[in-house]
Amino acid sequence: MALEESFPRGGTRKAHKSEIAFQQSVEQDNLFDISTEEESTKRKKSQKGPAKTKKLKIEKRENIKPVKEKFEILSVETLCEGMRILGCVKEVNDLELVISLPNGLKGFVQATEICDAYTKKLNEQVAQEEPLKDLVCLPEIFSPGMLVRCVVNSLGITEKGKKSVKLSLNPRNVNGVLSAEALKPGMLLTGTVSSLEDHGYLVDIGISGNRAFLPLQKAQEDTQQKNKGAKLKVGQYLNCVIEEVKGNGRVVSLSIGHSEVSTAIATEEQNWTLNNLLPGLVVKAQVQKVTPLGLTVNFLSFFTGLVDFMHLEPKKTGTYFSNQAVRACILFIHPRTRAVRLSLRPVFLQPGRPLTRLSCQHLGAVLDDVPVHGFFSKAGATFKLKDGALAYARFSHLSNSKDVFKPEIFKPGNTHKCRIIDYSPMDELALLSLRTSIIEAQYFSYHDVKPGAVVKGTVLTIKPYGMLVKVGEQIKGLVPPMHLADVLMKNPEKKYRIGDEVKCRVLVCDPEAKKLMMTLKKTLVESKLPAVTCYADAKPGLQTHGFILRVKDCGCIVKFYNDVQGLVPKHELSAEYIPAPETVFYSGQVMKVVVLNCEPAKERMLLSFKLLSDPEAKKEHEGGSQKKRRAVHVGQLVDVKVVEKTKDGLEVAVLPYNIPAVLPTPHLSDHVPNGPLLYHWLQAGDILHRVLCLQSEGRVLLCRKPALVSTVEGGQDPKSFSEIHPGMLLIGFVKSIKDYGVFVQFPSGLSGLAPKAVMSDKFVTSPSDHFVEGQTVVAKVTNVDEEKQRMLLSLRLSDCTLGDLGTTSLLLLSQCLEELQGVRSLMSNRDSVLIQTLAEMTPGMILDLEVQEVLEDGSVVFSGGPVPGLVLRASKYHRAGQEVESGQKKKVVILNVDMLKLEVHVSLCQDLVNRKHKKLKKGSEHQATVQHLEQSFAIASLVETGQLAAFSLTSHLNDTFRFDSEKLQVGQGVSLTLKTTKPGVTGLLLAVEGPAAKRTMRQTQKESETVDEDEEADPALVVGTVKKHTLSIGDMVTGTVKSIKATHVVVTLEDGVIGCIHASHILDDVPEGTSPTSKLKVGRIVTARVIGGRDVKTFKFLPISHPRFIRTIPELSVRPSELEKDGHTALNTHSVSPSEKIKQYQGGQTVTCFLKRYNVVKKWLEVEIAPDIRGRIPLLLTSLSFKVLKHPDKKFRIGQALRATVVGPDSSKAFLCLSLIGPHKLQKGEVAMGRVVKVTPNEGLTVSFPFGKFGRASIFHVSDSYSETPLEDFVPQKIVRCCVLSTADHVLTLSLRSSRTNPETKSKIEDPEINSIQDIKEGQLLRGYVKAVEPHGVLFSLGPSVVGLARYSHVSQYRPSKKALYSKYLPEGKLLTAKILSLNHKRSLVRLSFLPSDTGKPDVLPASVGLPLLEEEERETEAERGDQKGNAAKKNQERKEKKNQKGQEEVKWPSKEKSEPRQPQVKKQGKRGRPESGSEQERVNKKQKKAGLSEEDDSGVEVYYREGEEETEEMTVLPKEKPTKLTEVPRLQLSSGFMWDVGLDSLTPALPPRGESSDSEEDERPHEATKKKSKKEKALEKQNAEKELSRIEEALMDPGWQPESADDFDRLVLSSPNSSILWLQYMAFHLQATEIEKARAVAERALKTISFREEQEKLNVWVALLNLENMYGSQESLTKVFERAVQYNEPLKVFLHLADIYTKSEKFQEAGELYNRMLKRFRQEKAVWIKYGSFLLRRGHAGASHRMLQRALECLPKKEHVDVIAKFAQLEFQLGDVERAKAIFENTLSTYPKRTDVWSVYIDMSIKHGSQKEVRDIFERVIHLSLAPKRMKFFFKRYLDYEKQHGTEKDVQAVKAKALEYVEAKSSVLED
Repeated sequence: MALEESFPRGGTRKAHKSEIAFQQSVEQDNLFDISTEEESTKRKKSQKGPAKTKKLKIEKRENIKPVKEKFEILSVETLCEGMRILGCVKEVNDLELVISLPNGLKGFVQATEICDAYTKKLNEQVAQEEPLKDLVCLPEIFSPGMLVRCVVNSLGITEKGKKSVKLSLNPRNVNGVLSAEALKPGMLLTGTVSSLEDHGYLVDIGISGNRAFLPLQKAQEDTQQKNKGAKLKVGQYLNCVIEEVKGNGRVVSLSIGHSEVSTAIATEEQNWTLNNLLPGLVVKAQVQKVTPLGLTVNFLSFFTGLVDFMHLEPKKTGTYFSNQAVRACILFIHPRTRAVRLSLRPVFLQPGRPLTRLSCQHLGAVLDDVPVHGFFSKAGATFKLKDGALAYARFSHLSNSKDVFKPEIFKPGNTHKCRIIDYSPMDELALLSLRTSIIEAQYFSYHDVKPGAVVKGTVLTIKPYGMLVKVGEQIKGLVPPMHLADVLMKNPEKKYRIGDEVKCRVLVCDPEAKKLMMTLKKTLVESKLPAVTCYADAKPGLQTHGFILRVKDCGCIVKFYNDVQGLVPKHELSAEYIPAPETVFYSGQVMKVVVLNCEPAKERMLLSFKLLSDPEAKKEHEGGSQKKRRAVHVGQLVDVKVVEKTKDGLEVAVLPYNIPAVLPTPHLSDHVPNGPLLYHWLQAGDILHRVLCLQSEGRVLLCRKPALVSTVEGGQDPKSFSEIHPGMLLIGFVKSIKDYGVFVQFPSGLSGLAPKAVMSDKFVTSPSDHFVEGQTVVAKVTNVDEEKQRMLLSLRLSDCTLGDLGTTSLLLLSQCLEELQGVRSLMSNRDSVLIQTLAEMTPGMILDLEVQEVLEDGSVVFSGGPVPGLVLRASKYHRAGQEVESGQKKKVVILNVDMLKLEVHVSLCQDLVNRKHKKLKKGSEHQATVQHLEQSFAIASLVETGQLAAFSLTSHLNDTFRFDSEKLQVGQGVSLTLKTTKPGVTGLLLAVEGPAAKRTMRQTQKESETVDEDEEADPALVVGTVKKHTLSIGDMVTGTVKSIKATHVVVTLEDGVIGCIHASHILDDVPEGTSPTSKLKVGRIVTARVIGGRDVKTFKFLPISHPRFIRTIPELSVRPSELEKDGHTALNTHSVSPSEKIKQYQGGQTVTCFLKRYNVVKKWLEVEIAPDIRGRIPLLLTSLSFKVLKHPDKKFRIGQALRATVVGPDSSKAFLCLSLIGPHKLQKGEVAMGRVVKVTPNEGLTVSFPFGKFGRASIFHVSDSYSETPLEDFVPQKIVRCCVLSTADHVLTLSLRSSRTNPETKSKIEDPEINSIQDIKEGQLLRGYVKAVEPHGVLFSLGPSVVGLARYSHVSQYRPSKKALYSKYLPEGKLLTAKILSLNHKRSLVRLSFLPSDTGKPDVLPASVGLPLLEEEERETEAERGDQKGNAAKKNQERKEKKNQKGQEEVKWPSKEKSEPRQPQVKKQGKRGRPESGSEQERVNKKQKKAGLSEEDDSGVEVYYREGEEETEEMTVLPKEKPTKLTEVPRLQLSSGFMWDVGLDSLTPALPPRGESSDSEEDERPHEATKKKSKKEKALEKQNAEKELSRIEEALMDPGWQPESADDFDRLVLSSPNSSILWLQYMAFHLQATEIEKARAVAERALKTISFREEQEKLNVWVALLNLENMYGSQESLTKVFERAVQYNEPLKVFLHLADIYTKSEKFQEAGELYNRMLKRFRQEKAVWIKYGSFLLRRGHAGASHRMLQRALECLPKKEHVDVIAKFAQLEFQLGDVERAKAIFENTLSTYPKRTDVWSVYIDMSIKHGSQKEVRDIFERVIHLSLAPKRMKFFFKRYLDYEKQHGTEKDVQAVKAKALEYVEAKSSVLED
């Protein structure tokens, strides 16, 4: 391959000898015999001027042969050790890489040849015998398609005689030819990461005496683009460019940036030589000579190389000419001959880019008559395929063996039969084989082998794990020991020998893993029965062969082909019973089985060994099973008859065939408590209708739950996993409860798991607390695994809500009561008079009864009911404090009948007995008191009337768990909304409970004043109450400590009497924070003094004279000071009542108290000051720290001593009110904690404090820095720290500014407080909020009581024709910066300006509106005019403000002015207003296409209707004089997002407005209705009505009519049901009246009404609904609408719309998250990538956008790349870095120079953003391209236009001259 051969210098042919010598040397493979090579290189130097004339003759004579030899194709023989070569990773295994080399060769790289650092890690791992954390496997650091530089390590021969090429990637071997001194900046080297340091990575580039460093920043830039910021791993292979060389090459700095690497070119300055030239370098070269087999090229000035035909650029083949400049990549350098091979293929010209095509589609195809293209001795031959592509066959594949090879049959044009066996990514060629054995092979790859197929193979080896059999050229299979024969073999080698041919059957084949399992069992191989290879094949009744996999107690598992297996249950093993199957059957046994049943979806199969050989028996069996199946199947609704009761449920018979079935107790009802009730009262013979079959195999299982029955009837029950999608809501029942979650089954038999984490919105300690088996639940599908037939569910209420909670709650209640009525009817059928009477009793009935007895617990039992033996009972609460004695007659009211215990609960409450009958309104709200609690509902009495109402305790089927604090108690107050106004058969009104916040606690009875309601007596104290004692106050006693509680210690005295020592009586001085009770230990003997006695029942301290004193619990003291005293005079005070004792404490006094507990519900600390004095500390008075208030339990320990301040004398009688943060007087300047109770938009907050005080904080006092949405973070019940500014009013004035509440932090005050006009100066710049848009200007709040006015001339530099624009862009509450122009202190007037020239901020009206500018003179005159008008208006404004401050907002709808301004609008629109004509529709459609995914803000209905510049004309006109409702309700006029009524009327017939709608008339004149009317008035009224009617009729006939009421719209949508614009106007109409729900309802109606064919119209409504939810709904409601929209529309469109909505409403975080979801779901859609890139650039995230482009190129198909790159470059021009944009365009155009569309965009962008010189440079380059004349004409024309616009006459002439030159050149070429 020496170069002289092609170009003989001196004209002789002697050079042939050197070539022969070289070829011999290759064959000998002697590395050291290089004399011939030296000789040839010497000759190279001496022979510089070749004799051309002789050369030509020689060429003619011996042309083909030498050229052909020079372009010899690379073969294994021509490789030699030490040769550096470029390869491509083809396969990555755990311990080796398969590398594709040029010319169809293949090599292998072992894991130890990656780099030294990686080998060291491998050795460490082997030494310590466990995986290292930082060692990654090869598949993680190499991927197929990567280009790598390799060195040939060794050329070996495998056992089979095949040649194998071993390669190395070790930089030490690859770059070893370079020295440290030879390193230059810009060189492109390969290296591997050897370690991670603090500031970067050390990279091994294999050059001795050198350290290469890659800074962390450079690495992150690249890794973020590729791997989302992953760190580089040790051993990772890098293409790196040398950035900086220090210390003569000892230290180099590297870069791995994609742009640097891909543009790196080897230059002469880098001093490359033939000795150190590396493969993979890109060089600029010049074609020297063109031959049929390739090119000879010159590069780096001195070197010559060859490009063979395989490596020419396919598109340019045949167009190369001498001296043409090209870019080439070095493929390999022969180390002996120094011959260099290059490639011109574009894929190699951008280093660092992987090859994308790694395989070909026709792999394994056999081709006939393929013609030879060229033959290369010792290398192979090329062939031409039908599609014109070349293919290559290596020499070894040209014939069956070397002996029979005939070169003459491979002349070009000869045809052969061959097979495609592989693909070479390096050459982009298919590899062929002509060997007969390969062409005729039955199986070419693992993909061809199918389970169940019978194959022939050859035995390779026999190992302990089985026998290896060769099935094809590349295919081996394993026969496991179990499958070597029908029986288990001990010595298989005796039967099988290596080389034997065997016949096997395929069990399993996994082509990806290259695994093949086969069987040699004769019965299976020769079986004629059908093979079962998938569950779908197993039809019931099918007989087949299988083998036993395992024998279990329950039966045998039988396996077939492809891992299909089934169970033979114990009773199907044999006709006789087999007690122990393992004694009869063994693993591996081949059996004939029959399929009984198969469920492919669940991968379950039931089999039997009992074969039905007798045809009669078979028929009978089939008939029986068919009959059975016909009788009942899953999902069928049947009628059943109760046969008998068992402990689990009812045994029933399914009618009419009397098929036995089971109906478990939990399946009788959706309500858990009603199940046992129905079970109790149902009896044998009862018939139940509409019962659902859940399971028909084996035991028939039934269910009577109404929710499941209606689901099945409505067809909403998915039958298979394929029908289930995440997000679906399904109704099922709890099948089983485990510690880790709940299994839920659905009617069709499918089931899923709800893990513990998503079982409830509340914390789940144990799943069984929340659910019971058999309970009905609603589940949301979160994840579906179709393959494994599994799904994950969520039972959280937040996920599973079925609609409005009130509606669901009512539905559950009415269902439950209906079932109870059903039970009553069952009871009334019984013979017993008692049961019949109970059935007739309903709540609310009044009875006259006699008291039988009063029980110890305070409850009363009555007798004298309608029937003897009836138990009637009133609880202690329902005694209502009445004194009752046996025999007394009492009137009672029935509350509830317990149908299981046969008891009636009654109440003596007078309010209930003497209830009032008052007419109630449906939907009215009432306060009620809970009277009785059942498990699923409660009965309460209305406070005002005493009527009984029932309300459900659950609002959802899943809502079953309540924390103790959430549970209702009898006596508690609730707020109810009535749903029925008359008690039905149940005797109860039906109601729904209001929010839990409206609940009130039960009032404590007077007698327990000193005791907390939920006080429980200490069991230790109660024990000793029986014992009498003879102690008196002052006695000294000795006892043993029995137990220690939080605030007291229990002591056992002599004689077994129990005493008590309170925490306040243990120490004289109690240090704060300590717990005195912990000083005493259990078992310790103490001496104490008796200081009082406490009554066991009332907990009161009794005086010693009390007769019950001897039965009290002695109260003791162990205080040292008290033990010293003699006598008991000082302690007599214990007989004083606690309420008197509390009065002794004064407000502000400090006391020591002991924490008893933290009451979570009431949010206070309960404390004890003394044994008989209790106190409470409200949570807000415990600390000024938010941290403490959030977790009070962490700060305060039970039993701890606290120093507290008495708050004041107005504390309740039984408790002392205390504070831990001072006296809490809420004086001016005091900082206190409060709770937000109300948030008033654009005004501020209302805050409540303990003891009923309230305060208000203005929006100006919410923060030191104003924001667009100042009240966004505040919600009711949020705790805030406030500073009291003023106490003048009964409502305090507060500030939440941190400069007030935390003055010591000295935080920056961005917006100072402005409380009066004195706080501002002229010329000052201040921020504030827009108050209102008035006719003469904009009112602007600067502080709570300071309002300024900006005249329209000082509002904006633009002049809008309509004042309505101000209302749109300046809604109430908008944050702006204003400059103070002038102050009038006397009249308190402030003049302001918003102009950009004054404030330095952008104009308040966006430039995009396209308004004319206001000239300076006009502004002055307008200002003067404004001043004249202003004085009167100002007074008016002041009046209005006063009114507004009082909280009254007036809205006026003037009648006459309203109609006038609209007339010109109608005229102006003309025909444009009507979307009737086809052209109009087309125009809209065209615009729609054009708008596509435009980035500009759209007007009107989202993307679809774009009216361009006309939009300002078409906006709804509002007259100047009129402060309409639109200005009053700013939320309809958001500055960003969806505009409801802008541009809509431009698309529908505009109607002439009439006077005033009837609605507003009614609103304005309510008093007129009350007057009586005279006859005259009535006649006039009638006349007016007729006139009005005729006016309406005329209006309706008028084509320009505008709808004004809901009725008008209803008529319109009836006539054009498919017009989305009408529907959207209808929605806008409701929104203007702030009727959000109605707008929603209209949208839902529209979606149902619009035809399904009108996809675009439907989508418009969905987009409007999304906008609606975004503006007025919650995140949850928006998500729901979005999920539905995705189901019903093209998902991508919906995603893009929502992203736009988020962006416009500045919800950037949500938009970002949505785009990330889109990238996962629509990664193949370029629109998504471009949109996201644009979004990121707009947000200023340029880096993220760059990474996005890289990701896009990795994910998108190659054909999309140029478009995407161009689009990103365009965006970069518009929004990002212009220089980067140019670089992207340049890079793209260097690769695709003929893409005129890209050139055109580049020119456009440069004209907009670049200099004239840059634009001209680009034009110059374009007009010198070799493009089609038509395209060239286009560019010349553009160039000419540009120069006409921007250049001189001279420039224009120059362009014309160039165009002429081009035309002449073209025509001369044509003539030639």
